[in-house]
Amino acid sequence: MSAPAFAIGGKHRTEDKGIIGHGGYRYKVDKGWAGTNPFNTFIDNCHEMVQDSKGRLIMIGDDPRNNILVFDKSGKILDSWGTYWPGGHGLTLVDEGGEDMLYVSESGWVKSQKDGRSMIRQNGYVAKTTVDGRLIFTISHPMTAGAYTPDMAFQPTETAVAPNGDIYVADGYGSDYILQYDEYGKFIRKFGGHNNADKNYDLHGAHGIALDYRDATMPKLIVTSRSRQSFKYFTLDGKWLKTVKLANLQVCRPVIHGKNVYAGVCWSHDFGKSDAPKPWLVQTGFTMVMDENDKVISCPGGTEPIYKDGTLQAVAQDAAKTFYHGHDVCIDEDESMYVCQWNGERTPPVKLSRV
Repeated sequence: MSAPAFAIGGKHRTEDKGIIGHGGYRYKVDKGWAGTNPFNTFIDNCHEMVQDSKGRLIMIGDDPRNNILVFDKSGKILDSWGTYWPGGHGLTLVDEGGEDMLYVSESGWVKSQKDGRSMIRQNGYVAKTTVDGRLIFTISHPMTAGAYTPDMAFQPTETAVAPNGDIYVADGYGSDYILQYDEYGKFIRKFGGHNNADKNYDLHGAHGIALDYRDATMPKLIVTSRSRQSFKYFTLDGKWLKTVKLANLQVCRPVIHGKNVYAGVCWSHDFGKSDAPKPWLVQTGFTMVMDENDKVISCPGGTEPIYKDGTLQAVAQDAAKTFYHGHDVCIDEDESMYVCQWNGERTPPVKLSRV
């Protein structure tokens, strides 16, 4: 894919008018949707996006000159703030008594000041803020609550918040536990990790988490096990329910909209079979849509998902290479999908309009 052309003070001028996706979930691609100026709106990696109660689209990235970018639905920048999350990664929006609140996961991966390219692993934290950046509280290393030992890494990648206020933190770049706290940040329990006698509880790359209320009689947690190409379902108190295997799809966080689960697919290739010295930089990503029966029904930016004897077969990136790495999606009330990309050559989110 060629690098996008920029116009000073204007939008990306490269637009793909193609249609991607499968079945009833097909989309028109608009790579020029976001009206960002690369000289004053700084983007490194677009990590996640949510929509607030005013219809604004809020994105988090890991360039601390403006971690948070706020767009209207036309792609115009309305606001930007945040200068303190060099590993800004997860973004969850919660309506708390009529007020929108953000939960930000600082993953702890920061660039070396020496060369600007190497990544340094540090412990991260979770911050609760208002939508304009006022800090409410933080959740720090779980050793402070006796949940981790000091030598265990804590690099949170995502949160989910239950209606009772309980906060679930996915330590996806650290020790792969799901940590549950109450609404004030008091530790309740942890589950997951990757050294369990019962391997159903193992998580490998617990990159994302979401509350699933599609069945009102039995709310669940959906947790990503990215390097095992699967989603795992748990009860709200951490009991394993089932594992959904996703062939070669290294999925990021699950995003529930209506009856479906949507996700970015960061990679679709086997790292162990790659000749690249850094196989995680090979760009083989796209997006996916999974129905209420845990069946992948569309892969926008990828080839058509096919099942044989009930098992999903490998899905490849499309020939047009529509995306680099799919990292997150946000679905609005018009069924449009906004795609954030990691390692996407500093491009802003791509808009997919459903057709």
